[in-house]
Amino acid sequence: MKTRDRIIHASLELFNREGEPNVTTVDIANELDISPGNLYYHFKGKEELVRELFERFYEQFNVILRAPVQNPLRMEDNWFYLVVVFEHMHAYRFLYRNISLILQRYEQIQRPFRRLIHLKQDAARAICVQLRTAGIMQIDDAGIDMLARSIALTITYWFNFDNLLGDRPGDDEDLIHDGVLQALSLIAPHLGAMQREFMDTALAIHSRLGRAAVQATRTKGGKK
Repeated sequence: MKTRDRIIHASLELFNREGEPNVTTVDIANELDISPGNLYYHFKGKEELVRELFERFYEQFNVILRAPVQNPLRMEDNWFYLVVVFEHMHAYRFLYRNISLILQRYEQIQRPFRRLIHLKQDAARAICVQLRTAGIMQIDDAGIDMLARSIALTITYWFNFDNLLGDRPGDDEDLIHDGVLQALSLIAPHLGAMQREFMDTALAIHSRLGRAAVQATRTKGGKK
């Protein structure tokens, strides 16, 4: 792996683990066992590193969020689509652990970050319209707009909310599945007679995926 890519990879790991404000370029250089001058040759400061990481995050997330708008999802795909959304955010969770602070410190990412929020609303709206078209959801246009905003709000601030609770480490993958369940719980009240069945299915999937994540963690730990 080239030095530049190693710097990017190490920066992301440190930002996610320690929080971006708590990591310096010297910390990153020490993590890689290179000189600060070597790091400076590739990146003139932490601002350039954050911008590079955000651009990578944005490029991939832009494609993910546009998917349900361009190609309607099947009912059974909604959970797994949301898993992909939360997994991508989790991979760059330093951006979401304290959104206000990160946007205040790095003004150049404010506008593209707002675009992502609008894309989240568009994706949520597309999913809700598809559910209504299929006769599954009972809601008017105004209700869909409000619900899409609530879903986008929940998705955007989920990691920030959990971080404030301080009950678990940021690398806990249950964060992802709990976030998906929380988002889907906003849809349930609009499903009429299907609400109970929908939530029972969602809870069953949540439980199964949670157990799978625990088993994967144990297996990984056993190999060390």
